[in-house]
Amino acid sequence: MFKIILVTALLGFAASASIDSTAEIRSYQNIPADAEGNFVYSFDTTNGITVQESGNIAGVTGGSQYISPEGIPIQITYKADENGYQPSGAHLPIPPPIPEAIVRALAYIAAHPQQEDRGKFIQPPPFKG
Repeated sequence: MFKIILVTALLGFAASASIDSTAEIRSYQNIPADAEGNFVYSFDTTNGITVQESGNIAGVTGGSQYISPEGIPIQITYKADENGYQPSGAHLPIPPPIPEAIVRALAYIAAHPQQEDRGKFIQPPPFKG
C-alpha cells in the first residue's frame, strides 16, 4: 500500500513542476478507511487536474488526468492488487508483440504437459567419453 501511495505522490510531484501554482481546489473528498479497509479519495482543481482513488484490502483502483505543458491531455488509470501495480494510459509505452515462435512454443508446452514418473528411477545411459 505504501508503494502505491509513493508512486501516486511521485506522479503528482512530477506533474506539479509545470503546473499553475495559482490553481485552487474545486472539490475534495477523503473518506478514511472503515473497519473493512474501504476508502475513497478524490480532488479536482481549477487548472484541470483530477485525481481519484478507492480501494480496500484486496486492491486499489484510481486515476488522474491533467494537461501537459504542450497542451496534451494526459490520463492515467491504474489498478494495484495481488498482481502488482498496473497502470494504463495512451501516453505510456507499449511492449512489442510476442514473437510468433514464442507464441507457438507456449501453445505446444500448454498442450503437452510434462509427464512425471513418480517412484520409478530411470538409469541414464553410461557415459562414453
